[in-house]
Formats: sequence, structure tokens, C-alpha cells
Amino acid sequence: MITSGKGSSTATERVSCTKYFDALGFCYTPVHQMQQYYRMGSFDNCYDKWNDLFDCFSLKTKSLSEVQEILEAREKGKTHIWSFRTVEEASANWNDKFGHLNNEQ
Repeated sequence: MITSGKGSSTATERVSCTKYFDALGFCYTPVHQMQQYYRMGSFDNCYDKWNDLFDCFSLKTKSLSEVQEILEAREKGKTHIWSFRTVEEASANWNDKFGHLNNEQ
């Protein structure tokens, strides 16, 4: 969300909301709405896209240090999609789930 400014010797950073605006515009297209209807059985109300755009607009009103603190806190709050394991934990988990396949041969 933060991009470096070009053309100045000191890299000024700013928040760009373009991708959120584009995502909101795409959300209302017939292509997206029909995909959602096919996949989910209902149309998308684009509520999440509106929230993302307004959230970006609110970040634009804050100082750079506040924006960095907010974005860092959000990153820390997100759960990672992978669960990291040691070699021993991974081996035990693998054997629990798939160990029976070795006995079938």
C-alpha cells in the first residue's frame, strides 16, 4: 500500500488507494457478479471492497509514522497460512496422517 515517490532525492512515501478503487469497480462488473453467483449462489454486495477503500482513505489522512505503525500491527495480527514445524514435528505429523500407506505395499 505504501509506494516510493519517484523523481526526488529523498524517497517520499505515500499511500496509494488505486488498487482498492479498481477492485471496487471490478466488483460491480457483470463478470464478477456472475462468478460470485455461480460459486456462492448469491451476488456480491462489495461490502469488503468499500471497507478496504475507506480504510485506505483514512490512512491517507494520517502521518507516515502512524501509517507504518498501523500497517505493521496489521501484519503482526494476521495469521500465517502455513504452520511451521521442526523436522521431528513434521515427521511425526506425516506418519500420523500418511504412515498407513507404507504398510499397504
